[in-house]
Amino acid sequence: MFSERALEKLVSFAASLGEAAVVLIAGYIIIKIVLGIIRRALNKTTLDASLHTFIENSVKVVFWIILTITVLGVLGIPLSTFIAVLGAAGAAIALALKDSLGNIAGGIIILVTKPFKQGDYIDIIEVAGVVEEIDLLCTRLKTADNKVVSVPNGKMTTAVMINSSAEATRRVDCTFGIGYEDDMDKAKELLLAVAEAKPEVFRDPAPFVCVSGHGDNSVLIDLRVWCKTEDYWDIKYFLEENVKVAFDEAGISIPYPQIEVHYKK
Repeated sequence: MFSERALEKLVSFAASLGEAAVVLIAGYIIIKIVLGIIRRALNKTTLDASLHTFIENSVKVVFWIILTITVLGVLGIPLSTFIAVLGAAGAAIALALKDSLGNIAGGIIILVTKPFKQGDYIDIIEVAGVVEEIDLLCTRLKTADNKVVSVPNGKMTTAVMINSSAEATRRVDCTFGIGYEDDMDKAKELLLAVAEAKPEVFRDPAPFVCVSGHGDNSVLIDLRVWCKTEDYWDIKYFLEENVKVAFDEAGISIPYPQIEVHYKK
């Protein structure tokens, strides 16, 4: 009697094992086919390659969890305990990786919305540099002095970010101070002449000069010119240097802070 029951159980288990093997193989094939379809669909989009990998891996994990649960059900293993353990483990992992998951969510937002791209010059959280790499956890910037700064993507999506490379053109703004006794019209003419001497400065829109304020020691004059984004710093430095030379040659002073002391007799 015992042998017959044992044999029946063995045959039943073998049958279940066979069914589970068939389900496992069929599921594996289906997963490969679906992932192939998803991969081809993603390749036709403009999404970043890092996001392709994340989507594929996420789909793969979900499908394998479903397949594992299905196989366990075919084998007759109670699923309630397994699902409860899986849920508890998932909650614990999510709590432990809360910050990392926030960064991943930020990375997905960046890769989908594309507020900046590789090669852009951005300024964020007191860090400015060229975007070297964007992955799901962080964005790496290379600063002007060749440092590499990694900024978590969670902060990249919540902080104010300035993208200086977003547009093809930029305006260069410079402010110069001249003495109250100096010829203001002459200074404005010199500023325009210096700007027009630089070929990379656009003629349309034309360079613009105006008095922007009256400081404690000087009259403030703004010079604004337009240029290609890649020429910004070259033109900025050119103007700062050559305006000083032009003012010196014309006898126009650039005042420094000073204090006048008056004595009462």
